Amino acid sequence: MAAIDTLIEQISDQNLKKLISDEVARMKQQKKFGLVFEEHLPEATPLYDVPIKKKSLVAEKDGFFKVFYRVKQIEGNTLICETQDDRHREVRFEKDRMVAVAMFGEPIYPYLKPMDEVQNAPDSKLWHTLIEAENYHALQLLVYLYGGMVDCIYIDPPYNNRNRTWKYNNDYVDDKDSYKDSKWLSMMKKRLLLAKKLLNPLDSVLIVTIDEKEYLRLGFLLEELFPEAKIQMVSSVINPAGVSRVGEFSRTDEFLFFVKMGSCSPYALELSDDWRGKIKGGYKDKLRWNGLLRSGTSPTRKGHEKTFYPIFVSEDGKKIIKIGDPIGEGVDRNTVEPIAGTKTVWPIRTNGEEGRWNIGVNRLKDAYKKGYVRLGKFSDTSMAISYLKKGEQAKIENGIFRIIGKRIDGSVIVDEEEYTAKFIPGTQWWIPSHDATQLGTKILNAIIGSGKFEFPKSLYAVHDAIRFFTAEKSNALIVDFFAGSGTTLHAVNLLNAEDNGNRRCIMVTNNEVSEDEEKELKRQGYHPGDSEWERLGIAQYVNWPRTIGSIKGIDVNGSPLNGSYLTYLNRELDKPRRIKQVSLIDNPQSLTTDQKKNLLAICLKGQLPQSLVKADSKFIVSAEHTGSILFDIHYDEEWLEELDGQDQITDIYIVTQNDKEFKRIKGKVQEMLGNIVEEVPVMRPMSEGFAANAKYFKLGFLDKDSVELQRQFKELLSLLWMKAGAIDKCPEVEGNEIPEMLLLEDNSLAILTDEEAYLDFRKMISNYKNIKSIFIVTNSEDAFMSMAKPFVWAQCYQLYKDYLENFSINHVRQ
Repeated sequence: MAAIDTLIEQISDQNLKKLISDEVARMKQQKKFGLVFEEHLPEATPLYDVPIKKKSLVAEKDGFFKVFYRVKQIEGNTLICETQDDRHREVRFEKDRMVAVAMFGEPIYPYLKPMDEVQNAPDSKLWHTLIEAENYHALQLLVYLYGGMVDCIYIDPPYNNRNRTWKYNNDYVDDKDSYKDSKWLSMMKKRLLLAKKLLNPLDSVLIVTIDEKEYLRLGFLLEELFPEAKIQMVSSVINPAGVSRVGEFSRTDEFLFFVKMGSCSPYALELSDDWRGKIKGGYKDKLRWNGLLRSGTSPTRKGHEKTFYPIFVSEDGKKIIKIGDPIGEGVDRNTVEPIAGTKTVWPIRTNGEEGRWNIGVNRLKDAYKKGYVRLGKFSDTSMAISYLKKGEQAKIENGIFRIIGKRIDGSVIVDEEEYTAKFIPGTQWWIPSHDATQLGTKILNAIIGSGKFEFPKSLYAVHDAIRFFTAEKSNALIVDFFAGSGTTLHAVNLLNAEDNGNRRCIMVTNNEVSEDEEKELKRQGYHPGDSEWERLGIAQYVNWPRTIGSIKGIDVNGSPLNGSYLTYLNRELDKPRRIKQVSLIDNPQSLTTDQKKNLLAICLKGQLPQSLVKADSKFIVSAEHTGSILFDIHYDEEWLEELDGQDQITDIYIVTQNDKEFKRIKGKVQEMLGNIVEEVPVMRPMSEGFAANAKYFKLGFLDKDSVELQRQFKELLSLLWMKAGAIDKCPEVEGNEIPEMLLLEDNSLAILTDEEAYLDFRKMISNYKNIKSIFIVTNSEDAFMSMAKPFVWAQCYQLYKDYLENFSINHVRQ
């Protein structure tokens, strides 16, 4: 429909124009189902560095790219053009007012024009890249360079919140645009189709952030474009304070889509407590012993007779003598004959009701035989028995925990000192370091100054999302084609610094200016393409200065950066346990149950639940919690016995008015438990920068005829360096003469430009052991095959045929 509207606007006959417009309006009223949008919305890009010549398609620099003209003649600084409508009127323009344009889907012949570089790791061959470009054409180039090779794509596209923050065809999209959703979806689909060609189909991930305005449509689009992938969405809090909206809930979060290709899945990682959520008991850093008595859903005997059976335990409570069989439905447990010298333990709940065990007889026998069952103390009705579930058993059998002994009841004792839990978190992320204001805007402003870019991502939000999929891929190739302020490269450098990785990042961003800057520049008489205009664009004014500053550890004025980066690395810190005296109670022995609960709420709120308090409780110790309290000092020995080995307990309260007794008991606790060994994050000073290098390119376009005549070697050299893996510093050729060959071992590439020098080339290349990519310039495919045949250790490419055919044949029709 959008394409029809565009064509209707070009009809000069007003009566015919109205008739067709009315008919189209009726067609628009038809209801469709599913994700339906106008896909054929023409999109064009300006080619500021391409000279305008006869037959060029052009548009006005300051206009919207909806009206195009074909150049018929050029007379000095005047273009004689023909309108691209049904009238084909002749119009004249000053050449300086116009710019060559390419419609998306037309064949283009890109090259990379070097703009700048930053080198802070002269001994490293790793080079990141920033490409200033409209990302559609940059993606076409990247598909040629790295099709099927990318491990991770992270993008933060425009959120289409209708507030004129993104452009389509050089025009801001706002709420009044009837095609606002179609434009956004059309824009995204074109780029996602190319992104899919970049991803390794066997193991890679596409990460897309979005807000509530388009997450539903984006989800449908991703399902449509990636039917073979596993797709999951996560909600992440990026503004804990919330963004107030009149008459609405304040917005605190955004969404992340993870599109997982092939076998890709997030790695289980060692994560901070912030990631553990509100799961009861959390993710344990120790072996987790689970209660054998069933709790939660269906905890009673009825309907589960196979897990209702007796366990015969020795009278001293130190050994299981026999595990009995289930007694059957309706059979009274009191009819079961006891075994001499044992106590019969049944799954009886605290309210006296018959419960059931978590596992059946055979599994319990097997677990007990291996030492995976632990006996507690007898109670009036039963005994606390715990066991290791299969997942915990696997941690022992896979060597994560080493058995160092056994308890008197036969249960295993393992070495837990070196173990830290690894886990994959849930789909609700409330991580303080993901605060976009505190750790996005403030970090960016510290480097480039304030007011230059709105709403950058938190550095750590991007870092964490990428880390889940590249933690064990130290050489991952990561692409961001909506790179904006450059957070992704910043995050990749931090990740590499943490684990000595060699991940490479390619960023793509346009060089648009803000709406206010655009108005002011136009008022001053500047146009897109002018240096005064371009220097204020996002690539040159925000992304590249941030890249330089973050790598070198300086701000735009050259001053060292203040502050430190958080890292996921930890170091151990010794701290004394908090042992406090409660001296306000005159007679602790007379405390009622409610008074004990109140005391717990006051002293250990959140660390020890009141449900643990019983009428006869003299103290509370729990292996699941970090607090403990001694209500009656006359039971200090029993309490200390229970405390022994409970290293997780950090806060301890002793109820007594006797200072001498408090000091005595405190001393025993300190002697027995020692200090707390806490892990605290390792901080990295921002002023250290990163041992990294980056190259800044601007995407340009070449004339096909010039490429075919082999006149563009110098322009294509950067592109060949990228295709060979962007290894070491990008090579350059001095002067205008094209060398007959280049043997660039540091870059792992070689180029033969003159077929007549092949024999020398073949002889010389045998001395270069690290060359992995070879480019041979020849017009004959047979000659290329013959010349490439000996180089079995390298990837060979035919120039310029390989390049030209890729961009002539593999263009995408809109």
